[in-house]
Amino acid sequence: MTTDTPRRAWIVKSEPEVYPWAQLVADGRTAWSGVRNFQARNFLRAMGSGDRLLYYHSSGEKAVVAVAQVTREHYPDPTAPGEDWSAVDVVPLVALARPVPLKEIKGRPELAGIPLVRQSRLSVSPLSWPEYALICEMGGIVAP
Repeated sequence: MTTDTPRRAWIVKSEPEVYPWAQLVADGRTAWSGVRNFQARNFLRAMGSGDRLLYYHSSGEKAVVAVAQVTREHYPDPTAPGEDWSAVDVVPLVALARPVPLKEIKGRPELAGIPLVRQSRLSVSPLSWPEYALICEMGGIVAP
C-alpha cells in the first residue's frame, strides 16, 4: 500500500466472552477467522494492509470499544481447511477513551446508513472514512 492510497475502515464484531478486546491486546496479533457469512467473507477479502477496524463487542455492552489494524491481507481461513473462507491478520492499535454504545450510534443521523445499524447480524462491514472518524471522535479519540 502506498502512502497516497487512502486507508479503508471497517467494523468487526466479537462477542466479548469469546474474544474480547483485552485478549487481542494480550495476544498482540490474531487471525480474524471463523467468519461464515458470504457477505462478511467478501468484506474480509476486500481489506488491505493498513486498513482500520473498529472493534465492536456484540453482546453485553454492544459498543465499539477500540481500533485495530489489518496487517495481513486475506488468506485461506485455517479454521476451515478445504473450504472457501478467508481470514486476515489484525493487531490492536488503541482503546477508545470510552465505549460508544450502539444506542448512541443509532442516534446519529450521519450513521443511520451503516451496516451495523441496517444489518445488525453482519460480523464484518465497511465504513466510510468520515463514519469511522466520527465514531472515534464519539469515543474520545482522534482517528488513528
